[in-house]
Amino acid sequence: MAQIESLFVTRLYRAALSEFDPRIDPEELENSCLVIAEDDEAGQEWCEKNGYPGYTSYASLTDLPWRFPIFQDLVKTLDQHVAAFAKDLEFDLDDRELKLEDLWINILPEGGMHASHIHPHSVISGTTYVSMPEGASALKLEDPRSGRMMAAPVRRKGARRELQPFIYMKPKVGDVLLWESWLRHEVPMNMAEDERISVSFNYKWE
Repeated sequence: MAQIESLFVTRLYRAALSEFDPRIDPEELENSCLVIAEDDEAGQEWCEKNGYPGYTSYASLTDLPWRFPIFQDLVKTLDQHVAAFAKDLEFDLDDRELKLEDLWINILPEGGMHASHIHPHSVISGTTYVSMPEGASALKLEDPRSGRMMAAPVRRKGARRELQPFIYMKPKVGDVLLWESWLRHEVPMNMAEDERISVSFNYKWE
């Protein structure tokens, strides 16, 4: 009898941010994101100049954990989630560590979206979700083999999850999602009237 098995698995980590200490107050984190966005004139100018929907601190504030205590605590919590994911991935880190490379705020208004992309030069990337109003867009993850499928037929509707070309993850407020940084992903258009707020980050190996 034929034997068929799945090979070369792509892992996705999902957990409640609160599984590790220090605990982050969701309301305080949301208020901090909104206050920072309002005060960050350089970030606002960058978003306007580059046609970026809503607000991101990616190009303006590279030291959030140094500036704001709640982001210091957030990094301490994220460090533990990343360590748990790295253990699951069975990485041989050769006595080195995965350390935070950058951390930034995303505020996506109604109609805003983030195009498909990867995070070069990083090992693990992720997002924790601060505000997800009803109708806010999920995270769309793309099968990393897509560019090599060439003449392959499309998958049937309702195909097994591990065979689908795209996976949509609908996170809740307080969730953290982690993936390897080479995994292509995007945020489809936000259909909610209210803003979708998240904090994204990259970890590097050093």
